[in-house]
Amino acid sequence: MGRRLDRLTWQVMVSEVRLGHRQYRVVRPAKPPEFAGLHEGRLGAQFNLDKDTARTFAQAWALAARSPYTIVYLPLRRAKLPPGTGSGQPLDLVMLHHRLAFPPSRWKQVRARLGTGRPHSVSLPSDAWPSKPIADHRRAWHRDFSDHLRWEIAAGTLILTGSREAFDLESDQIRALAEEGPAHRAGTPDAHCCAEIGMGRIRFHSDRRRPYGELHAEYVR
Repeated sequence: MGRRLDRLTWQVMVSEVRLGHRQYRVVRPAKPPEFAGLHEGRLGAQFNLDKDTARTFAQAWALAARSPYTIVYLPLRRAKLPPGTGSGQPLDLVMLHHRLAFPPSRWKQVRARLGTGRPHSVSLPSDAWPSKPIADHRRAWHRDFSDHLRWEIAAGTLILTGSREAFDLESDQIRALAEEGPAHRAGTPDAHCCAEIGMGRIRFHSDRRRPYGELHAEYVR
């Protein structure tokens, strides 16, 4: 078992960016991930990471779900690429609540204005990564279910937008990847440890404008 996420304090940098009449709050790690590879893949996106990046990813995920007016940004493009990452262009990752109504087309301008930011500490409670009942996951397969993660790629960045419910439906496996992946790989080096995160409407009721995709986050060391 890896370190419990709710016992960790996440050190971040916070930037306030004004763009036109809107002001955006952007949170990013004080120490950018050193070992990560995110790129667009055949079924959506492939994300290869190590234990430090897995923890950062899980903390960022929970914060995005619970901070409806915050843009959570993981700068990944300059990280060392894990073996087998693929030949696609490296991507950064942005996660945000749909209540912010943030157009992905603005991200390049916001990113250019981040500056240094101010340091801040974030502590998340144990229930920030809930284990949802099977019934909640089954609801996501219904045609009228609307709490899906939306995804777009803009300015070299995978941008995930969703409600708290959309993020929470995937959070349990993300926590497991961060907390259990290191011990599992240590005991079985060839084991495949991953989180398969659905993005968009399911395949049976796909949205042509935002088709179904999968963010495959794989623990590689």
